[in-house]
Amino acid sequence: MLLHHMVIERAKKLKDKPAIIDKALDKTVSYGRLLIASLLLAKRFKKYKGHFLGIMLPNTAGCSIAVIATLMSGKIPVMINYSSGAESNTRYAQKKCSFKTVITSKKLLEKIECPTVEGMVFLEDTMESLSGIEKIKAAVQSKLPVKLLKKLVADGDINDDAVILFTSGSEKDPKAVELTHKNIGSNVTACAQTMQINDDDIFLSILPLFHVFGQTATFWLPLFCGVTAVTYPSPLEYKTVVDIIREEKTTLLIGTPVFYMGYLRQAKPGDFKSARLAVAGADKVPDWLREKFIEDHDIVLYEGYGATETSPVVSLNTPEFCRPGSIGKPIPGVQVKIIDMNTGKDLGPDQEGKIMVKGDLIMKGYYDDIEETSLRLVDGWYETGDMGLLDEDGFLWHRGRLKRFVKVGGEMVSLVMVEYYLEKILGDTSDCCVVEIPDPKKGSRIIAVLTKQISHKELVNKLHEYLPPIAMPKETVFMKDLPKMPSGKIDFRTTTELVIDQID
Repeated sequence: MLLHHMVIERAKKLKDKPAIIDKALDKTVSYGRLLIASLLLAKRFKKYKGHFLGIMLPNTAGCSIAVIATLMSGKIPVMINYSSGAESNTRYAQKKCSFKTVITSKKLLEKIECPTVEGMVFLEDTMESLSGIEKIKAAVQSKLPVKLLKKLVADGDINDDAVILFTSGSEKDPKAVELTHKNIGSNVTACAQTMQINDDDIFLSILPLFHVFGQTATFWLPLFCGVTAVTYPSPLEYKTVVDIIREEKTTLLIGTPVFYMGYLRQAKPGDFKSARLAVAGADKVPDWLREKFIEDHDIVLYEGYGATETSPVVSLNTPEFCRPGSIGKPIPGVQVKIIDMNTGKDLGPDQEGKIMVKGDLIMKGYYDDIEETSLRLVDGWYETGDMGLLDEDGFLWHRGRLKRFVKVGGEMVSLVMVEYYLEKILGDTSDCCVVEIPDPKKGSRIIAVLTKQISHKELVNKLHEYLPPIAMPKETVFMKDLPKMPSGKIDFRTTTELVIDQID
């Protein structure tokens, strides 16, 4: 089913039920009002030229409605990251996908100090310009039977693009990922089954919709399940988010490890008592964080795994099947295999290799990039670029990005492994990572990057207990804060550049 057609079905069935509780605007939008607003904007959006429509809005009810309206108008939403480099990201998206119009907000541009780019249209102005006749017409249309309502909005095929999302660009320039209605639909169906979502669940929806985790897990998933999502634009306002969890009695928490770290620092006993399930993804969950949530709040962080190209959820730990440290079992409809990184041969249980994924969740491809698409999609299998293994019981274990294995003195070293033991040694919530920089003699040099002061000699002495000499960081660099992506992941490209500048 087309995603916007699914919204029509849910709205007709759940007319008065809250679809979105917008904490930024202090407004509750019912499923019925969501439908009317989407129909209103769809009429306006249809007038813009081209197949694509840029969306650069904070995570509010307005953003959700804009995405639905874009699909209803027969256009494809291109989600633009506004958290850093909003102007350059806008121009990059416009050029990459050959479109002009971007739906955004005056307040957002003012807050992030972004200049107006040609083609930007302000949602506030559009809403204010809506006439009474337009509003009445949309309200009347919303009363029509489902079958007739679907004929008033765009039709299409489930293999049509539902959204364009850009990869994080933490290692190189972002790629434009085409996710179809089928991709997202299959993923939310499997997630709803795996997470056993019920009618009374309330989602904490604080992830931005320009990130695949927010787009699927906290936007389309609650709509698909016909439940309520509580939105707030900034997951980094930790105290506010904790207050929202307590006040709105959210039952499903979905976030990244970095965000959970912030919530942990602000939360008091009882703040999370409404939560029946807390899911962490987008990055590795440190052991100390998992243990601290159990110790302080009696809550298990269920770690999952995915990628923008997989819509995103591939695997997930659940109350029924949980193995701490793993990234869970593949969700229904998803096939995972491990292949040898050199020969491509399928590997058996507990053998480490490249993680390959297959199923309806796999992207259509990278927009206007046949070469990169052909490199990552082979016979329906998506090459994740991650290393890992499947154990005897079917749990998937992540060993790190293939690009985060470096050759030092002719031997392969996992930077993720080095980071694991750095975290073990530091034993607290301070950030750390390792990067590799060119070395004229050995090819690569491993550098430890810390936010906690400790002498390089002391660090190396402690690491000797766990690591061979070839994997030992050659220098230690200190930073007040590590550069982060919007998801909370470390921005390794920027970190490496800063380390090179500091060492030079």
